[in-house]
Amino acid sequence: MAENKTKETNESVDDFLNSIEHEGKKADSFRILEMMKDITGLLPKMWGDAMIGFGNYHYKYKSGHEGDIFQVGFSPRKSYLSFYLFYGYKHHPLMTKLGKHKGGKACLNINKLADVDEDILYKLIEFGFLSSAGGDNPYAKMESC
Repeated sequence: MAENKTKETNESVDDFLNSIEHEGKKADSFRILEMMKDITGLLPKMWGDAMIGFGNYHYKYKSGHEGDIFQVGFSPRKSYLSFYLFYGYKHHPLMTKLGKHKGGKACLNINKLADVDEDILYKLIEFGFLSSAGGDNPYAKMESC
């Protein structure tokens, strides 16, 4: 079975965020960092070269593939801010109130924080963190791996 490419590193989160050239994206990233610290009560860690994660989560798919990843996290990509929340997030009822966004099965993308309701985003991140820590996530059943 293939080994996961995305692993926790010892790189500095602050150094990474300070290297972002676009001032708006940098400011949004530091705001998201504080939001996730508040929600999780944990210190952020770099995962790979561009993802910031909080906590640790061991997953195992029906296929037998398993690995370790953060419970919630984000990445300031060139074109958007990417959030790694929880599997099936798009089925959560709060998504209709979030604002302008795109995404896939577990990854939510926004252009900037001003495009979304931060209170709703906070609640979605909080749900993702709590459900990955052993809470129930009924929305995961609505997606297939």
